Amino acid sequence: MGDKPDEPEFTIPDDIAFDQELQSDGEAGDMGITNIEMAELLVAAQEENAQLKDRLLRTVADMENLRKRTQREVRDARAYAIADFARDMLNATDNLSRALSVIPEDFRTNADEQTKSLIEGIEMTDREMQRLMQKNGVKPILAEGEKFNPHKHQAMFEVPNPDIPAGIVVQVVQMGFEIGERVLRPAMVGVSKGGPKIAPQTSENQPDIQPGPEHSAHRDEDDFSGHVDKEA
Repeated sequence: MGDKPDEPEFTIPDDIAFDQELQSDGEAGDMGITNIEMAELLVAAQEENAQLKDRLLRTVADMENLRKRTQREVRDARAYAIADFARDMLNATDNLSRALSVIPEDFRTNADEQTKSLIEGIEMTDREMQRLMQKNGVKPILAEGEKFNPHKHQAMFEVPNPDIPAGIVVQVVQMGFEIGERVLRPAMVGVSKGGPKIAPQTSENQPDIQPGPEHSAHRDEDDFSGHVDKEA
């Protein structure tokens, strides 16, 4: 058998070998002299990343608050756009109600056809105005029999009645109205004063405490005299 042919020898050109040597020496030099600098750059990059993340979270939170505030303002604008108009219309509905309330029942019964038609027209107008107001979110405030609410009721006078707990609305002078969560006009009411309160029983071992000046100056929470209109 003959000898195998010699395989060709490959040699790296001198210029390429020189460049690779320079690159290896440079990388080795960089790794040897910049470890501290690389650590400092890493710390700086982490701090910058934390700052950017904090700014991003703050921006997202501000945008979310802006979105919610805008939605609330749009909702309120839709709900309360007619608030001023509805408040003015209450005077018209009050006048219609007063006109109907002063008509005696016997006059209604004995009236001629034209007068009856006029009364029925006023009643239909009053009902239609009430319906349209309720359709647009204007609702009457419940008052009679309810606990006095200074945010929705205006006390005009007190009614002494020992059979009714103090602070209960017993009479409505003028109906109140609200739109959404806002009061257009508080209900003018009479509030029960209630009977005398039963003094709490004291223990036999405890002496009776006489109220001093500081006690007499304290107002009872159930006293609604401060809410009563002095001009009523």
